[in-house]
Amino acid sequence: MSWLRALGRIPGEIASWLGERFELEDSVMAVLRHPVPRELERPIGWWYVLGSATLAIFIMQVVTGVGLAMTYVPAPNSAYDSLQFISHDATLGAVVRGMHYFGAGAMVILVLAHMTQVYLFGAFKFPREANWLTGSLLLLATLAMAFTGQLLRWDQDAFWAVVVAAEQAARAPLVGEWLTRLIVAGNNVGGATLTRFYATHVFLIPAAIFGLIGMHLYLVVKQGISEPPVPGLAVDRPSYRARYAEMLRRGIPFWPDSAWRDAVAAALVVLAVVLLAAIVGAPNLSKPADPTNVVADPRPDWYFLGYFAILALIPPATEAIVIVGLPLFAFTFLFLVPLLWPDGERHWSRRPAAIAAVALPFVAYASLTVAGLESPWVPKLEGGTLPPSVTQALGDAERRGADLFVSKACFACHAIEGAGGRRGPDLTRVASHLNRDEITARIATGGGGMPAFAGSLTPSELDDLVTFLVTRK
Repeated sequence: MSWLRALGRIPGEIASWLGERFELEDSVMAVLRHPVPRELERPIGWWYVLGSATLAIFIMQVVTGVGLAMTYVPAPNSAYDSLQFISHDATLGAVVRGMHYFGAGAMVILVLAHMTQVYLFGAFKFPREANWLTGSLLLLATLAMAFTGQLLRWDQDAFWAVVVAAEQAARAPLVGEWLTRLIVAGNNVGGATLTRFYATHVFLIPAAIFGLIGMHLYLVVKQGISEPPVPGLAVDRPSYRARYAEMLRRGIPFWPDSAWRDAVAAALVVLAVVLLAAIVGAPNLSKPADPTNVVADPRPDWYFLGYFAILALIPPATEAIVIVGLPLFAFTFLFLVPLLWPDGERHWSRRPAAIAAVALPFVAYASLTVAGLESPWVPKLEGGTLPPSVTQALGDAERRGADLFVSKACFACHAIEGAGGRRGPDLTRVASHLNRDEITARIATGGGGMPAFAGSLTPSELDDLVTFLVTRK
């Protein structure tokens, strides 16, 4: 049995050889064993695992992304078909693509959860302001990765998402036209757009994330992991470093005393993503990209649905202000947080404004996301018309009513035989369940979220419009 004992010693000898040759004890292990506050041994230490879990998901995204890139073809006439092949024919293709899809959502959730924990714990305060700033840049990079990855599907949702993004960029003062050309790689969304987004998603943004992660981890090790906040114990810049150094003298090594929690959390989130991918599989693609189909009912991924709902709900007159002002305000606030409040109380119970700054946007965005899920809005473009099957064989009054249906904005919210908006009920068979008087009353007085049109229609126009709708049986 001596050969079994010798075989069992091989891994240790290899590790010893590598450690000695690469001087790992003085570099990697020194970093892993850096002291952390002893308070992290308590249950509150579980709040500190979100950063490691996010890093684990990012590594998984890189691995699965490389796997997808080996088969994906970034060309307009091949991208959609290559993803269909990955999803339905390639060995483990559906699982790998599912992991990449669910991993993107998990990374967005974990980055936001990690930043929320840091904000509520006051860990962005002195001397860790730069940690927060690099984390904010990582949040932007994560959202950019999620958005650019959606376009690579090259289906209807992806195509119109880029169109919406380009239209929003065009609202920016002074640089709007330049930003639009930068996004679409020219004047129109096409092959050059797909190539640009592919290069951005696969090379540019990951390189930036790797650099930011390196800087972020360097700052975490250099400045130390912040201790759990204590009510009444404020950050005092002149004395904080000495107090923290004293805390570390009775601290614990990160590895293995604290790192096991990070390892467990990372393993659990990766396992959850793998199980979702194995059970649910890759998400279905919508129809192939078709620029001529303006009634495409496009939808972004769930984490952008709240913003999608905002764009659908705001009045047209305020679009430029909201599209430019809202993201600008949000990210300006994000980057000013450590500069405006570098010291003072850290515990959330002593910072009610901080709790409100987290709770109110969360509730608002969650509500908007639900609205986005339940209301299939379609951006109704100018120049829409009813299908010929609807307008043929109409009398004079009915035809005038059909023209009013389009010109008076009914068409923007209601669909007839697939044409029109989707915000309101489909009116293809409206006369089957409402009589003439009921249709007239609903148009004139509104109700159920519909405005009253009595003041914007003359009696003859209202009569013509109702005459047209009565034909829809």
